[in-house]
Amino acid sequence: MQTKAEIHAKVVEILSETFKLDTARIQPESNLYTDLDIDSIDAIDLLVKLQRMTGKRIKPEAFKQTRTVQDVVDTIYQQLNQ
Repeated sequence: MQTKAEIHAKVVEILSETFKLDTARIQPESNLYTDLDIDSIDAIDLLVKLQRMTGKRIKPEAFKQTRTVQDVVDTIYQQLNQ
C-alpha cells in the first residue's frame, strides 16, 4: 500500500516529465487546468499514466470532480484502497 506522500511524489514526477512542468509549480493546491495548463486531452494522458502507475483500471468518472493535484492524490489513494 502506498501512502499519500508516496502517491504525491509519483504524481509530481509524472506531471513534470509528461508535461515538462517545473516541479516547483506542482503544489497540492495547484489547479490542473488553470495553474498547470492541463487540457482535457492532457488529462486523458495523465489518467493513462496513473493507471500504469497503479496497475489498476481507474474509472474516468472518478476524475470528473478532480481539479487540483491533491484531488488526484486523494482519488488515486482511494482507488488503491478499495
